[in-house]
Amino acid sequence: MFSGIIEEFATVVAISNDRGNIDLTLTCSFVDELKIDQSIAHNGVCLTVVSITPATATTKAAYTVTAMRETLERSNLGQLKVGDKVNIERSMLMNGRLDGHIVQGHVDMTAVCTDATDADGSTYFTFKYAYDSNMARRGYFTVDKGSVTVNGVSLTVCRPTLDTFQVAIIPYTMEHTNFCDIRPGSVVNLEFDILGKYIARLQQIEHTNENRPQP
Repeated sequence: MFSGIIEEFATVVAISNDRGNIDLTLTCSFVDELKIDQSIAHNGVCLTVVSITPATATTKAAYTVTAMRETLERSNLGQLKVGDKVNIERSMLMNGRLDGHIVQGHVDMTAVCTDATDADGSTYFTFKYAYDSNMARRGYFTVDKGSVTVNGVSLTVCRPTLDTFQVAIIPYTMEHTNFCDIRPGSVVNLEFDILGKYIARLQQIEHTNENRPQP
């Protein structure tokens, strides 16, 4: 479980293919604190640390995670290249404050940035995703002032439509996440609010029960 508050961005230093999977090797400031089997969100995708490489005289310490085929199909991880920045967050401590919102690290789909507009210091980003009425009935949509996770960042929705929404990015977030590299045409990962999904599912169940023939 995560909060959507990014700790920093890691840098991809190597990518290798393993049949339908890919192994991503990254470096960040806290590699020495990691351990095998630890969960880390990468652009909002929960992945498990499978190996750790100590630093040498010429290279920084690094860690490796594996992304399976389904993850690659649902997210932007398959588009990563060596040198790319990836937003990372370690799993949430249960004795701390929840500064973002409840994030599972289970990316639902990707979206495309269609606009980035300066707002006198902050930046409004507009994202477009593939709208599907059946998915929407299951809670895969955005609402004004609701929560959404974009590349692992917990954000507040504004100006939502059926298939678009905007988020406002302050300078601190721009500097400390890979939003600094997002431009029109960039593909990002989306995780819709889990609370909205539960409410939508509950409504489906109630509707089914109301229409079920009574004995």
